[in-house]
Amino acid sequence: MQNIMIKDINIEERPRERLVKYGKENLSNEELLSIILKTGTKNYSVKTLANLVLKELDSINSLKDMTINKLMSIKGIGKVKAIEILASLELGKRVYYLKDKKDVVLNNSIKVFEYFKDILMYEKQENFIAVYLDPKSRLISYKLLFKGTLNASFVHPREIFKYAFLESAYSIIIIHNHPSGEVDPSNPDIELTNNLFNIGKVIGIPIVDHIIIGKTKYYSFYENMHNFK
Repeated sequence: MQNIMIKDINIEERPRERLVKYGKENLSNEELLSIILKTGTKNYSVKTLANLVLKELDSINSLKDMTINKLMSIKGIGKVKAIEILASLELGKRVYYLKDKKDVVLNNSIKVFEYFKDILMYEKQENFIAVYLDPKSRLISYKLLFKGTLNASFVHPREIFKYAFLESAYSIIIIHNHPSGEVDPSNPDIELTNNLFNIGKVIGIPIVDHIIIGKTKYYSFYENMHNFK
């Protein structure tokens, strides 16, 4: 791989200058990554570093699956540069995936799935989210409360209902994803849902649904009420 230094490239052909002149959409993946990385190292130019990262990917879409340790295993990519790449990816995710909460009505499971699927469908771990609604089923806020293998002992009702009181929520929808893509509830899923459903009835802030999100489909406990005791 030719180690071309940025200083050796004509000024108008350098990535930053090309972005200004031609627009971000006309830059290659190498050029965009070079801008994020900013500088090279003693042994590698920034263009070479960008190419070393890209060589580790099946496609540019695979970049979203990179971890800090995987990035740091690439020659020339230290902790700081790995963090810069991951921060850029997360910012892009928030811009394009996380929807505007203003006047979002989540009054059925399809709307909930459509709203949250892009946030959760590519996650490699289970994420547990509590969604807080007003009396008209409009979104007040949502909280990521747990990340990891879902277990009733790990998801404490105190956290779920604490935020409900703080947000003056009228009702709650709970959501978690199955990284496998399958959405049939496990026994722990059913146990957890029953516990939270019953606590919500006692407290007066009902759990109106628990939705499991897979790659392209979902499971709604509300639509399958036989799983509620």
